[in-house]
Amino acid sequence: MKVAAHVAALVLLASAGAGPVQAQSPPAVAPPSRLTRLVPAEAVEGQAAKQFDQLKQAAARKGALVAPGDPRLRRLRTISQRIIPQALQFNARARQWQWEVVLIDSKEINAFCMPGGKIAFYTGILERLRLDENEIAAVMGHEIAHALQEHARERIAKSQLTQLGASLLGELLGGGRYSDLFSVGGNLLTLRFSRDDESEADIVGLELSARAGFDPRAGVSLWRKMSAASAGGPPQWLSTHPSGKNRIAEMQKHLPRVMPIYRQASGRG
Repeated sequence: MKVAAHVAALVLLASAGAGPVQAQSPPAVAPPSRLTRLVPAEAVEGQAAKQFDQLKQAAARKGALVAPGDPRLRRLRTISQRIIPQALQFNARARQWQWEVVLIDSKEINAFCMPGGKIAFYTGILERLRLDENEIAAVMGHEIAHALQEHARERIAKSQLTQLGASLLGELLGGGRYSDLFSVGGNLLTLRFSRDDESEADIVGLELSARAGFDPRAGVSLWRKMSAASAGGPPQWLSTHPSGKNRIAEMQKHLPRVMPIYRQASGRG
């Protein structure tokens, strides 16, 4: 039997007897995939916290972990304090997360948010792109959206379904606990998202920044800067992110929906 059939069978099993997904997404995107239920959220978030600590320790040993009093890090944390409260609109689990924001001194153009609200920025993305406050919020909103939509859990489930192959259905039909077949391993920092994941993160990120009172139009200027920066070869942050005119056009299509939210949140309505 093909993996697609396994996926369909597991989705039915995962949804049987389960309550509604605890997420309030905007009409433009679907709630987190049902496949996420096959991988325990606590396991993914625990692994993410462990790897995030290892990242910080490695950066500290190199003298690259920016000190809490640094104005650049204070700026990031101030922006995050406006965005994070909006996260509950999309995923109720965000209330339990131990949110954290760090800045790593590196020329690399990179930023991410791991499951559980572990946010890291590299100085390269701030300084080489000369991001203003709204553009930083666009980056942060996009990365937080990946965590809220639980894209990492979905990627892990799909990857392990592929690896388990034909033995999976036999285990299920033999009365085995399907949840025991799924574990969290590998490096979450290098997890690659699909184009659909990236599109969802763009859309949710726009609304997150708008709800926090940041101009969502900065998402367009951000990606224009990213496209210019990738002219000589894509930077790390673009290695798994689709870019180009189509992406900007898709974001512009959603601006009429989020601009009223921004105007109300910023008191400009």
